[in-house]
Amino acid sequence: MASRLKALIDHPAGPRTVFFWAPMMKWGLVAAGLSEMNRPVEKVSVPQSLALAATGTIWTRWSFVITPVNWNLASANIFVACTGIYQLQRVYRADRSGTATSVATDPPAPVPVVPS
Repeated sequence: MASRLKALIDHPAGPRTVFFWAPMMKWGLVAAGLSEMNRPVEKVSVPQSLALAATGTIWTRWSFVITPVNWNLASANIFVACTGIYQLQRVYRADRSGTATSVATDPPAPVPVVPS
């Protein structure tokens, strides 16, 4: 048991390196994405979901290019991409079926105040 624990700690992607802690932070994005699965489709941000899908896809590929290959980072990024893609398909389906009243794409522009 002690030899396995020592091997984990001393691994090139172990807890003494950024290769361990970066994916742990990415799992926070996955948790946030999963918590928004029940959010009304009208409140889903298309740019945010698109950014999550794109970065998750790009960083998944990068996880296999770097040395050491970081399986934890790859799996976190796959889930980040999947949550973004899922939200985008929810918006797409609601838009096609006409069930969404308005899809959140960008925040509304501020109304200029004209002095009287």
